[in-house]
Amino acid sequence: MTPEILLALLAATVQAGTPILYATLGEILTEKGGILNLGVEGMMLVGALIAFLTALHTGSPVLAFVAGGLGGACMAALHGVVCIWFLGNQVVSGLALTIFGTGLAGFFGTPYIGRTAPGFDKFSLPGLGDLPALGTIFFQQDALVYLSYLIPPLLWAFFRYSRWGMAIRAAGESPAATRAAGLNVLAYRWAALLGGGMLVGFGGSYLSLAYTHLWTNGLTAGRGWIAVALVIFAFWRPSRAMLGAYLFGGVMAFQLRLQAMGTALPSSILLMLPYVLTIAALAFSSWRSDRTQAPAALGVNMEPSE
Repeated sequence: MTPEILLALLAATVQAGTPILYATLGEILTEKGGILNLGVEGMMLVGALIAFLTALHTGSPVLAFVAGGLGGACMAALHGVVCIWFLGNQVVSGLALTIFGTGLAGFFGTPYIGRTAPGFDKFSLPGLGDLPALGTIFFQQDALVYLSYLIPPLLWAFFRYSRWGMAIRAAGESPAATRAAGLNVLAYRWAALLGGGMLVGFGGSYLSLAYTHLWTNGLTAGRGWIAVALVIFAFWRPSRAMLGAYLFGGVMAFQLRLQAMGTALPSSILLMLPYVLTIAALAFSSWRSDRTQAPAALGVNMEPSE
């Protein structure tokens, strides 16, 4: 493999990992508040469709990106109504959200299959884009990739140093103690759920606005499920989520390149690679279960009167 091909593959790795990174960070934020959301796949699809339709009809990629994030937040709100207000089972509600989002995006998106919309194009950051190797890989991308570089450290600082971030962590670790301290646990869980839903919607928006610039049903292709698994692989840490997302993105980019090169391996085998890695990541996380640091009250509903 020549250096040019290797650099192109690594640049594609960053791009392929970006939607997974957005979704993973959103799920980390949600789970830090004690809410388990398995509806990421459906939320990403709805966010991708809303972003695509907004860009198609307004011509504004920025407005479309924000609209896609709001679409993800609205889907998360449905999960909150079931689990926070009515104390429904979080696993069942999340699975239902995935089915609902997949069907919703398929129903409203079918007339637009194959159509293109304005989106985000790649550009080189002044100075940084000219760096040897690193410039080609990291700094000749689109604006949404550059934004994704900032979110993990900001989210880490939010959890570690801000009052809201520490309260969300407390709501996920010990709701009873948080309530005893005079904090509104349900309000902080709502904030984590809606904020995480917006980040998941951003991940879906990236797919239709920057990764493909077009709409097709099933655009996420399982990336939402990979993001759910990656939360465990990353031990609920934003910095590790970034590394994990690029690892999965690299596998996706590699299998696409192999198909383009006309390898003798069956395409079905190549399409399996990201999901084989997902299983391996979960096995690794289970082996290192002493370091997972999952929120203690994850998936535990809290009565409004508690």
